[in-house]
Amino acid sequence: METVQTILVIAMLAILAEVTYLVVKLPRQNLSRRQSRPILVDTSVLIDGRIIAVAQSGFIGDTLVIPRSVIGELQFLADNADHDKRARARYGLDVVKELQAMPHLKVEILQDGSKAEEGVDERLLNLAKKHSAAVCTIDYNLNKVAVVEGITVLNVNELAQSLRMAYLPGEKMLLELVQKGQDAHQGVGYLTDGTMVVVEHASKSIGQTIEIEFIRSLQTAAGKMMFAKPIERQQQAIKVQKPTGKRPIASSAPSDAVVEGKQATKVAYHSDAKERGYEKKTTQQRPVRSNDKQQRPVRNNKPRTSVQREAALIDLVDKQE
Repeated sequence: METVQTILVIAMLAILAEVTYLVVKLPRQNLSRRQSRPILVDTSVLIDGRIIAVAQSGFIGDTLVIPRSVIGELQFLADNADHDKRARARYGLDVVKELQAMPHLKVEILQDGSKAEEGVDERLLNLAKKHSAAVCTIDYNLNKVAVVEGITVLNVNELAQSLRMAYLPGEKMLLELVQKGQDAHQGVGYLTDGTMVVVEHASKSIGQTIEIEFIRSLQTAAGKMMFAKPIERQQQAIKVQKPTGKRPIASSAPSDAVVEGKQATKVAYHSDAKERGYEKKTTQQRPVRSNDKQQRPVRNNKPRTSVQREAALIDLVDKQE
C-alpha cells in the first residue's frame, strides 16, 4: 500500500513539474520560433551606404540576404567601369564587409550564381517571390515593379524622407510662443509633432502667435530642435514733403569793411607808383600766326625786377574792381 502511495505522489509531482514547464517555457519558445522575413539587398543600396547607419541603429531585426549576383555586379563595375563607378563599386564592397562585421546583425550570402543572365533586378524579383522576402532598394524603377508584383519594398530614400525635418531653414510659419527659453531674450514654441522651436529675441511676444522664419535645425540623441527668428512687419515709410520754395541764396557781396580795405590798398599802391614815376606795363604778345587758333602770351624767361612785380600787383588790384 505504501508503494502505491509513493507512486501516486511521484506521478503528481511529475504532472506538476510538467505543467510548470508548459506555463513558463512555452511562451518563450513561441517568441523564439517566430518566422523572420529575409531582406534581399540591392546593388544600389550597397553603393549608397546609408544602410550601415540604419543597421547600426538596430532597426533591422531580420536577416539581410545579399545575393551572389549582386556582389558579382559590384565586382564587374569595380573592374570595368569608369573611374567614378569603380570608386562607388569598391565602396559597395566595403559596405558588405562592414555589415558582416556587425555583431548584432545577421548577414547571409545567397549563392545564386556570380552572374545573372536575366539581369540583377529580375533575379532579385524572382528570389523575393521564391523565398517570400522583401527587397531593400533605392532604385526607382525596381521599386515600382516590385510594388506591382506584390513584393514588400524597403526604400531607404522613403525612410530618409519620412525622418526629415518638417520645416527647413528659410521657411516661414505662424507659431504660438508659450514660455521663455534658456536665455532671457528667447521664446519657445512647439510644432504639432512636439518639436521645440526656440525663437531668438521674442521674449516680449510670449503668449502671442507671431510669424517666424526658421534659421537652423539641431538633431540630438534626445530629439530634434529648431531655431527661428521673428519676422517684423515692415511699417510703411512716411514720406516727408520738402518745401518747394527756393532756398535763400547767401549774398556773395563783400562787406563794407572788406571793400574799404581793398580801395585803401589800391589808392596806396597808386600813390606809391606815381611818386616813383612807375607806369603800368602790359604783357607783350607775339604776332598771331595763321595756323594758331588762339593768341598765346609771350613768356619772358628773364627774372622780373621789383618794379615789374609792383606794376603787376597794381594791375591785379585794378582788375578786382
